[in-house]
Order: sequence, then structure tokens, then C-alpha cells
Amino acid sequence: MTSVLAPEQLVPQAGSTLAQIGDPNGLLLAGPEPADGPESFASYIDRLGPAPAMSGGEIFAALRASGLQGRGGGGFPLWRKLETALASPGDPVLVVNCSESEPASRKDWTLCSYRPHTVLEGAAAIAGVLGAREVVIHLHGRSDGPRAALRNALIERGSPAGDPVWRMSYGPGGYVSGEASAVARYLHEGVALPLFASAPLARRGPSGRPTVVSNAETAAHVASILHVGAERWREAGSPSCPGPQLVTLSGAVAHPGTVVEVTGSATIGTILRCAGVEDPPHAVLMGGYAGTWIHGHMAWQTPMEPASLSALGATRGCGLIGVLPHGACGIAESALIVDYLAGESAGQCGPCVLGLPVLADGMRALARGRRGRRALRHIRRTAAALPGSGACSHPDGVVRLVASTLEVFQDDVARHRKGSACRTAHHRPLFPFGAPEGQS
Repeated sequence: MTSVLAPEQLVPQAGSTLAQIGDPNGLLLAGPEPADGPESFASYIDRLGPAPAMSGGEIFAALRASGLQGRGGGGFPLWRKLETALASPGDPVLVVNCSESEPASRKDWTLCSYRPHTVLEGAAAIAGVLGAREVVIHLHGRSDGPRAALRNALIERGSPAGDPVWRMSYGPGGYVSGEASAVARYLHEGVALPLFASAPLARRGPSGRPTVVSNAETAAHVASILHVGAERWREAGSPSCPGPQLVTLSGAVAHPGTVVEVTGSATIGTILRCAGVEDPPHAVLMGGYAGTWIHGHMAWQTPMEPASLSALGATRGCGLIGVLPHGACGIAESALIVDYLAGESAGQCGPCVLGLPVLADGMRALARGRRGRRALRHIRRTAAALPGSGACSHPDGVVRLVASTLEVFQDDVARHRKGSACRTAHHRPLFPFGAPEGQS
């Protein structure tokens, strides 16, 4: 069961709307309440009507006009990915990545579990643009809720004219196995490891064919664009972030794992208030475990949009906002995350195999107040050598997290460097590890 806040807790700022699953104010999350389970096909059609009759070219034009940016973490415009695939030789392959490897994220899990027909309709529309005859729905093998909901939704959907052939795929649940090239490689070779490739997947995937990998939220937005129109959908966002966006709240919030649909230009503080955080916290982890720490008071006033986040050296990433409360130690929390990420590498590149364990060891030592200046020097030297040297961006993300940790928690760093471990260095982690929350 997904976490849901009381309606009175959802108080947005002027010009923005916050909605949860079942809230009629949402575009993606409107519909039945969570207690009703996955929305049925009959309910979906009754609520939104049948899919608009549009050619592939018309759908492409609508997506381009909408400005939809991918919601899988990279933020790359979907229409550009489709344009690349259409201009490349070979029959295109479409993969909807529902694996959601970020342990604390629940947005794709929520969509697949409660709004599966939105995901499928969007996927069918993308396939129509590409002329793809088959669509692969890829999940982690442990995602029982989404798996059951999507399989049942495919049965309910039947085989309408123009629909592609649907195939379900279940892969391993590792952190990097959800990376786009790892998913594409798993489907072709049975190995979920990121590719050493310079060409984008949309130009040439591991099968030799143009391969478009779209995450579940992105596909769901496509369905929404077709139903409400590109202009209305675009206006539901901000100039630098068209359309609404889903955000998962984690850490020191009322209900970790709460998913909120944000319409307009809400600040991070506005979003956190709906999760029971009344004042700026100690810090906020933005964008996921390979994301960036931001001072709480700075994050509180920052709009949840790319341009504003970029000014702070952060990105929206997977749409995760993690809250670190006052009294908690950012060094200790980061050390736990880095240790987890070091153990989740694909094990095929030197930076991950050799560099990340060293970085994790240095962070552990710093958190425990051991080796002081030597540990800090070791961390900085190792971090400087890792970026841009792996098959994927996994080591880059870990370095980004470490760099922001040393910057945002400078006072803690100074204390730990002198050999003083904080009392929270061995506390229960604020953030989950292993399978994403609720995805067992």
C-alpha cells in the first residue's frame, strides 16, 4: 500500500497544485483511491475516454510541442530521442523501463501499481511514432505489485487495432541494472550491465537496432498529453520544466515513500510541508542517491525545476527529495549511501571495482572520526580521479554525492577530521537500501 497524506496536508503555494494518488487535481494520479487497487480499464476509459485517434506523425508533433523531458533521471527531451531513432537504420525497439532502481523512489512503482493503463496507453502511442511492432515492459523481478497490475491491465486491454505486441521482462534488482543501456543489454544478451558505447541507444542499441528506452513516468505523461493536449499539459509545469512532475518524499518525513504530483512551480519547501516538514531541515538530498545535498534553508525557497536546481549544482534526477533533520549527521548518512553504491557497481570497470570501495572506506573512516586529515585527503584524491572514466555514470554520481557532502556539511567535516565521531555515526539509516520501498 502506498503512503497517503491527509488532504489538509496538501496546501500548495499560489500557482501550484499538489496531488496524490486518487486526487482529482492530478493529471497522472487522478482516479480511484489507493484502497481500490489498480485502476480497471473500464474505469480508465470512463474517466478519460478512448485514446485519441492520431497518426504517428501527429503524436510526434504533440510531444515536440509539449516539451516533455524524460523523467528517468537524464531529463532528455523524448521527441529528440524519437527523432534519432526514426533517422537511424533498422526496425526500432521500444522498452518501457519500470524497474526503478533507486531504493527510496516510488513514483514509477505507484504508476504501474495503480495507473497501469496510463503507462500502457503512453507506451502504445510512443510505439505508434516509432512504428515499433513490439513493446517490452521491463521490471525488476521482485516488483510483484507492478508486475501483477501490468499483466492484468494487458489482459483487460486486449488487442485493439494498431496495438503492438506486448512482452514482459523481469530483470535483476541491482542499482545499475536499471540504467538504460543495462536494460537494453539484458534484453539482448541476458546480462544487465551498462554498455561501453559512444553512440546513443536511440541510434544503435545492443541488438544493432535503434532502441528507445523510456521510463514509466515518461510513458504516462505521453498518454496525458494526448488526452489534455500539448498546450494544457505544458502549462501545468514551468518554463524550464514543462508539464507536471512526480516527486517521491523520503527520509525524515511523515510518511516516507509518499508520491506527490507537482503542478506549476512549487518550491521544495512547499512540497515538504505536505509531508509534515514545517521548517527548513538540516539538509535535503536532491535527485536520488547519486544526487546532491543542499542546505535546508536554501532548498526550502528553491523551485522544483531544472533551472533553479542547476543554480545550486543539483538536478531533479529521479524526482527524489530526501530530508535530513536537524541533529542528524550528513557525513554518517552519506557514508552509508556511498557504501551501498560501492557494493552496487556492475563490477566491470576499474573506477567502480577499485575506486568506489576506497572512497567508501574513506567515508566510513571519516564518519567514525578515524584517520582524520588522512581520511579526508584520501577521499578527495580518490574522488578527483573517478569522474568520466567508467562505462556508465555510476562513479560520477557517487563522486557528486561525496563532493556535495564535503561542501554542505563543512562543520561536521571539521569535527570528524579532528577525530570526533558524532553520536549518530552508528544510528539506523534514514534512507532505505536494497529493494525500493514497498517493492518486494
